[in-house]
Amino acid sequence: MLVITAPTSAIGRLLVDDLLDRGEHLRLVARDASRLAPEVRERVELVVGSHGDTDVIDRACAGAEAVFWLAPADPAAPDAEAAYTGFTRPACAAFARHGVGRVVGISALGRGTPMAEHAGPVTASLAMDDLIAASGVAYRAVVCPSFMHNLLHQAGAIRDQGVFSMMTDPDLKSPLVATRDIAVTAARLLADDSWQGAGEVACLGPEDLSPREMAGILSEVLGTRIDYRQVPGAAFKDRLTGFGTSEAMAQAMADMFDAKNRGLDNAEPRTAESTTPTTFRQWCEEVLKPAVRA
Repeated sequence: MLVITAPTSAIGRLLVDDLLDRGEHLRLVARDASRLAPEVRERVELVVGSHGDTDVIDRACAGAEAVFWLAPADPAAPDAEAAYTGFTRPACAAFARHGVGRVVGISALGRGTPMAEHAGPVTASLAMDDLIAASGVAYRAVVCPSFMHNLLHQAGAIRDQGVFSMMTDPDLKSPLVATRDIAVTAARLLADDSWQGAGEVACLGPEDLSPREMAGILSEVLGTRIDYRQVPGAAFKDRLTGFGTSEAMAQAMADMFDAKNRGLDNAEPRTAESTTPTTFRQWCEEVLKPAVRA
């Protein structure tokens, strides 16, 4: 039996569908089970609550062969350590208590680089990986660059203003990955009981693109000019705190993008195994374009 945390997340939904198609027995941990499709609820076990809660994750891990672990985004967290290692600590105790064999988690690129030492959520994600591995389970961190999916948050600005914005240097080529490809990788690892020890599996998408190149592709897909605007770190922080993000988490996010601008996501060598199939153009055609036009 496989335990899936965050099953209503962008990755989790796709992962659940993939594993059900494979005939796997799933137990889902969800705060709000109503967000799951009815046809999914009929085919799985459910544990209702937060997977950061000691009692909830303890019940979820009883009898589990493997667990998919995703620490949810928490903009209001007091700091990045609390959002990642603090949130994950009860689960590590449950993994050990119930003898869970394998855990697959979603994490970040950058291990071993100087940029990762001060990169907000990336630094905290890597510490989370170490914490899980220290629990004694076999662990694979699926390490990723920025998600294509994040552009969906700017669908309105793309439609109404013809612009998208980030902190990223406009000419910095870096990898981007589609959540569907992350889910496929996680499903493969969860269904495979042959691996042991701790390690990382990178998902880098098929190509490195700069924001200027992304804008060109968006313009072609949408049939109208789309421009990229780089946002300074201070303005980026102000925008996040304006949306309710805590001061510490807003600073952590700014630190992360500063580290990415210094090459954090470019240190991982691209290999045949780390190159995932979904191109940015394909994702724009199939996902972003319908969202912009909705």
